[in-house]
Amino acid sequence: MSSPPDVLVIGVGNTLRGDDGVGLAVIAALEARGLPGAQLMSCQGDGLQLIETWKRADRIILIDAVTSGGKAGMVYRFDAIAQALPADLSFSSTHAFGVVEAIELARALDQLPPHIVIYAVEGKNFAIDARLSPEVERALDDLVERVAREVAGNPVV
Repeated sequence: MSSPPDVLVIGVGNTLRGDDGVGLAVIAALEARGLPGAQLMSCQGDGLQLIETWKRADRIILIDAVTSGGKAGMVYRFDAIAQALPADLSFSSTHAFGVVEAIELARALDQLPPHIVIYAVEGKNFAIDARLSPEVERALDDLVERVAREVAGNPVV
C-alpha cells in the first residue's frame, strides 16, 4: 500500500466557463513545473467528491474561482480550519453542492482534514466557451508560485 502524499492540491473548476477554469489552469501549470511531495488533482466541483477525496491526505490545498464584487484577478487565501469562509464569497460552481457546502458539511461532521487551505481567485467572466479573463490570466503565475510555496511549507499569507 502506498503512503499518502504530503499534500493533495486540488484545482476546482470548468475550463468551458471562463474564469471558472482557473483552478484547473493552476493544476496544469504545476504539472508542467513538477511539484515534489504533492499529488495534483483536477475536480469539476462536486462537493461530495471533495469530501471523499480529502480522506487521502492530511494537508489539502484547494484552488477555485469566486465572485465577491472584488477586483478581478485578486487572490484570497483562507485557512478553512481556523476560519469559516466569508459569507460574501460566492464560489463558482455548476453543482448545487460545491466547495463551501462541502467544507461546512465536513466541519459539521468533524471530517475536515487537519489542514485545508483555500486559494480563491476573483473571477470576472464565467460565460460558456470563454477563456480566462486577462485579469485572471495575469494572476496565474503568482498563484502558481504561492501554491508551490504553500506545498513547501512557506506560505505567502
